[in-house]
Amino acid sequence: MHAQRTALHNELHARPSLYFDEPAHVFHLAFLGTDADCNALLQRCCPGAFEADAAQGITQLDGHPFKWERHAEFFTLTLVVPTASGALNWTTLPSALATGVEPYRKQMINAVQVLVRDAEDLDLSRYGFKDPSGSCVGGGDAVVWSDFRLTEDGTNRFLFINHKLNAYRQGRMIRRLLEIETYRMMASLSLTSAKALGPQLDAYDRTLVNLSQRNVSSDGGNAKALLADIAQLSRQVVGSTVQHRHRFSATQAYAQLVFERLGELRESHVGDCQRLGVFIERRFKPTVRYCAATEQRLEHLAESVANLGDLLQARVQVEMEEQNAEILRSLNARADTQIKIQRAVEGLSIIAISYYLLSLFKLLYAGLHTLGAPLSPREALLGMAPLVLLIMLVILLRIRKAKAH
Repeated sequence: MHAQRTALHNELHARPSLYFDEPAHVFHLAFLGTDADCNALLQRCCPGAFEADAAQGITQLDGHPFKWERHAEFFTLTLVVPTASGALNWTTLPSALATGVEPYRKQMINAVQVLVRDAEDLDLSRYGFKDPSGSCVGGGDAVVWSDFRLTEDGTNRFLFINHKLNAYRQGRMIRRLLEIETYRMMASLSLTSAKALGPQLDAYDRTLVNLSQRNVSSDGGNAKALLADIAQLSRQVVGSTVQHRHRFSATQAYAQLVFERLGELRESHVGDCQRLGVFIERRFKPTVRYCAATEQRLEHLAESVANLGDLLQARVQVEMEEQNAEILRSLNARADTQIKIQRAVEGLSIIAISYYLLSLFKLLYAGLHTLGAPLSPREALLGMAPLVLLIMLVILLRIRKAKAH
C-alpha cells in the first residue's frame, strides 16, 4: 500500500461541520496568522486538547462544542453554545473564548454570530435589523436573515430559522454561511492593495507613453539612455507584479469559493426582501472585478514595457546592421583601390625590370663587342629579345602565383 494512501483518502473526511439541532448561538472567528499563532491561541483556549500538527479538530471549550481549522494563511474558531428557547437574543462572545482571543484581536479578519432558532413566536423586529436581506435556503427548509451591519465589536449577525433541517443539514448549512463570510473577507484583502496600486499604475502609464514617444522620435543617438529608462520601468512593473501576484490570485480563488457556497445554499425569495446572495454578489463582485482589472492592468503594462524594449532593441539592431554594411562597403572600396594601386605597381615593376634587363644585356653586348665578337647591333637585339621575353614571362608567372596563394 502506498505510504500516502490513508492520508489522501482521509481528505474526504476533512473539514467536518458541527452538528446540532437545538437552538444555539454559533460564534465564528477567523484570524490571519501562521500555524504557530494558531497553536498559541489554541493553547490559551483549550490547552492539551488539540494536536499541534492536525489541520482541524473538534474539542470542548467551557463544556460546549468547539472546532478549529487551519488554512493556508488564516485559521478559524467556531463555538456552538446551546441556549434555551426563551433566551433567544443576541449575546456577547463567551468569556472563555473572549479571554483566549484577546491578544489576537488585531489579527481577527472576520467575526460572525449566528443565532439559530425555530419559527415559533418569531418577531423579526426584536433582533434590530435595519433593512434586512433574507433567503429561504436548503430548498425552503430554513430561512436566514441579516442586514450585514457590524456591531460595535465588529461582529456580523445572522438569524437562522430552522423549519425542517435535521442536525446534519443544519450544521452544513451554517458552515456554508460562515465560509461565505470568511472567504469574502479574505478575498477583499487585496482591495486596499489594488487601490494603492492605482496611482502607481497611472505613473507607470505616463512613463510608458513618454518612453514610446522618445522611441518614435529618437534619432538613435540616445538609444542607450532610452534602453536604460525602459529597463528601469520594467524593473518597477515586475516588482509590483511579483509583490501583489499572490494576493490577487488568492482573491480569485476565495471569490470562486464564495460564489460556490452561495449556489449551495439553494436560495429562494422570502416575500419582497432581497436575497442574501443577491446582496452579497451586487456588492462583492465589484471588489473582485476591480482587483482582477488591476491585476490585468499590471500584466498588460509589463507586456507593453517588454514590447517597447524589444522594439528598441530591434531598431538598434537594424542600425548596427546598417553601420556594419557601410563599413563593409568602405572596406570593399578600399580593397578595390589597393588592387588598382597593386596593378599599377606591377606594371611599373615590369617596366623597370625590362629596363634593367635591357641595360644589362646592352652592357653584355658592349663587352663582347670590345672583345672583338663579330656581332652587329641588329643580331644582338634579335638574340637577346627572346631571352628578355622569357625572363619577363617567368617573373609574371611567379607574381600571379604569389597573388593566388
